[in-house]
Amino acid sequence: MRGGEMRTAVTLEGKLPKGFPRRALSDAASYFARRSSSRCGLPFREVAVVFQNDGGSSEVHEAVMGDPSATDVITQRYEPLPHEPPGVYGELYVNVQRAREYAASHAGCDPFEELLLYVAHGMDHLSGADDLDARSRAAMRRRELGWIRDFRSGRGEG
Repeated sequence: MRGGEMRTAVTLEGKLPKGFPRRALSDAASYFARRSSSRCGLPFREVAVVFQNDGGSSEVHEAVMGDPSATDVITQRYEPLPHEPPGVYGELYVNVQRAREYAASHAGCDPFEELLLYVAHGMDHLSGADDLDARSRAAMRRRELGWIRDFRSGRGEG
């Protein structure tokens, strides 16, 4: 860490299939949280990344958004409690099944890379980014792919 830079407490929950390295996902999630924090100017304090399947995704999506369909990632941001320092607190519900199925139906798509995209996308939403129209969707995608590229090239390590 460079002077004054603080680490986000990122926790990973849920089961991952073989070939999805938990440590690499943890490192990537921490990196994406730092990039999102820089983007919005608020420290990311605590983020839980919960891996699930379509069934879990459907339940959370309905509870949070009133939509019972499964989706790739659901982001939930919370205000700090009175005793907590200001910053971003949240949860990402990431659908591993969706990443695997998407990759299986798109030639050349790697399911782990698709999962990284979902985690980056969720972190981007935690920073306040939205994808309500084509222009904002495209801006988010460019940013997230850049984060993944930087992380993979080693510029995001450490």
